[in-house]
Amino acid sequence: MTRTPEDISHALLDAARKAGADAADAIVIDGSSVSVEVRGGALEHAERSEGTDLGLRVLLGQRQAIVSSSDSRPETLATMAERAVAMAREAPEDPFAGLAHSDQLATGWDLSALELFDPAQEPAAEDLLQDALAAEAAALAVHGVSQVSDAAAGYGTHRVHLAATNGFSGGYARSSRSTSCVAISGEGTGMERDYDGDSRTFQSDLRSPDEIGSTAGERAVALMGARKPATGTFPVLFDERISSSLIGHLLAAINGAAIARGASWLKDCLGEQVLPEHLSLIEDPHRPRISGSRPFDAEGLPTQRRAIVENGVLTGWTLDLSSARKLEMTSTGNAARGVSGPPSPSNWNLSLTQGKHSREDLLRDMGTGLLVTSMIGSTINPNTGDYSRGASGFWVENGEITHPVNECTIAGNLRDMLKRIIPANDARPWLSRVVPSILVEGMTLAGS
Repeated sequence: MTRTPEDISHALLDAARKAGADAADAIVIDGSSVSVEVRGGALEHAERSEGTDLGLRVLLGQRQAIVSSSDSRPETLATMAERAVAMAREAPEDPFAGLAHSDQLATGWDLSALELFDPAQEPAAEDLLQDALAAEAAALAVHGVSQVSDAAAGYGTHRVHLAATNGFSGGYARSSRSTSCVAISGEGTGMERDYDGDSRTFQSDLRSPDEIGSTAGERAVALMGARKPATGTFPVLFDERISSSLIGHLLAAINGAAIARGASWLKDCLGEQVLPEHLSLIEDPHRPRISGSRPFDAEGLPTQRRAIVENGVLTGWTLDLSSARKLEMTSTGNAARGVSGPPSPSNWNLSLTQGKHSREDLLRDMGTGLLVTSMIGSTINPNTGDYSRGASGFWVENGEITHPVNECTIAGNLRDMLKRIIPANDARPWLSRVVPSILVEGMTLAGS
């Protein structure tokens, strides 16, 4: 009889108690996935995987250890627990380690409201193949596309269950369906590439493969003839496809682990303005059908909607139990973990206040500058917020796109950049991070 993730997690806890652990928690992730890739109108690669991964954390006083495995046989669970307890005996004491108190734990969540799992039938491999082929054909139909380097489709599910000796036990299942395409334009040294893709919880929400392939092809063709831009100080418009990276740098700086180490350019900015006064950054882990939604975090605490930044002011850090204890604060219910490591702070679904104007309006108003559609590499100083990244996109003159550009670097300081961002109104509402195109004036641009 096949055991469920819930059965296995409780068996792990029983084994941990028997091995002498004072406390323990267990996480079990059971998943399957199927993917296909095509090239030249034919199947190039197909893969299906299924497996169960389990992780056990044991505590002896303030000492903890973690072991993981993909083998759920009873004898393996016993060995895991014995090994973890032996490791914990040799581990240094961590005054901030420990499970949640019972009164902190999540209860009474409504999984149906989150719609994390699509009840529709799993797609056949042939359906995925046809989607990938359709995306490739649509890209190749765009005039100027010389080849498609990758067209793929996939489907996956996973079930996760978390249980702990403090009485918590809970789990949920997720599904995802995706299509993607990478197109190449031009020949030889003049080749350019771009992509498009979509991933959704519910298959019926997925954009059509024809649209995805066409968009990838059109984007690749638009980059033909790219050249280096001028060097100087110019406004930079971060396209909606990559603008969430700016917010990602802010999130990294308010992560409780970084704050506890003192390694953050925002460590002294709690309660201070970090964004323009009319902007807020909202975290909402309860949005239906969104990949970042979840009823509880990896320590069994309830997730919650919160304003990370409200009217431009930073309201709090992103905390798990350990970082909260170090900072003498309360966890925000943001613990995440895999099977082989301890919990750590992480963010869920995020939305930045959208602006009143379109991306075209911002292009017009910026005059002369750079529209960034792709970035590579990253040099971010976590202590000062100094920012430097390689970029490519399009040059803008008098509010109009004139030609594609590449091989340039944009630089500034995140503290200053974020305070003067101007958002457009073009964010895609189905993403986990809903961030529109963002205009930042006065950035340093290094090109030719």
